[in-house]
Amino acid sequence: MSIDTSILNSKRSKLYVFLFGIFLTNAIVAEIVGAKIFSVEQTLGFSPLHLQTFFGTWDINQTAGALNWPFVFITSDIINEYFGTKGVKKISFLTAGFIAYSFVIIYGATLLTPAQFWIDVNKGDNNFDINYAFAKIFRQGLGIITGSLSAFLISQILDAYVFHSIRKVTGHKKIWLRATGSTLVSQLIDSFVVIGIAFVVFGNWTIDQWISTSLNNYLYKFFSAILMTPLIYLAHNLIDGYLGKELSDELISEAGQA
Repeated sequence: MSIDTSILNSKRSKLYVFLFGIFLTNAIVAEIVGAKIFSVEQTLGFSPLHLQTFFGTWDINQTAGALNWPFVFITSDIINEYFGTKGVKKISFLTAGFIAYSFVIIYGATLLTPAQFWIDVNKGDNNFDINYAFAKIFRQGLGIITGSLSAFLISQILDAYVFHSIRKVTGHKKIWLRATGSTLVSQLIDSFVVIGIAFVVFGNWTIDQWISTSLNNYLYKFFSAILMTPLIYLAHNLIDGYLGKELSDELISEAGQA
């Protein structure tokens, strides 16, 4: 039975745009809030761990940007499943460009002269300077931007490569293995590279602060990748239902050859 090419192209395009939207939104949000490092223990109401290790004191601190990052690599794996490594590379470079654009616009906004009444009405009892706070929060340093974009592109390309390599062995079966496996490898690189460049090379963090925070980020992504595996199958079933079994198999087959 022949496939209606017009239907395939229409649904393929709509699916790609939808997945790209999810990927792009989560990536940009993660980059913007990533400058904040928060205490997991104190957020949950516990005292800091203060565990002594071979690399120094280990507290469970991590970047806020890691919170929604699991949705980035899950979407990346789904795109890889249906559009192959070329599809993942395309959205990765486009997203990197949009992230850089976002940083430029946000930085420009911090340079604008604030309205005096805006500063006055937000002073409160402590003479709070909202314009300083705005600039401090949103103005990302060169190190954070460089680290974020470098780690993002490296991890995405590595994720696509590992995913495709595992699929060569498993075929269309065991989507959990290629999705989880590629994530665990790529996010190990991402977690250490982004913080290392942003806060050690360009910043003033100590090695133990870098290792402990990077390790916390990776462990969060590690367990998230495992716990969110059912979402991959749910997304797979929803997409199959949208495309139809025949069109879905056609996309997956083409992606496997890319």
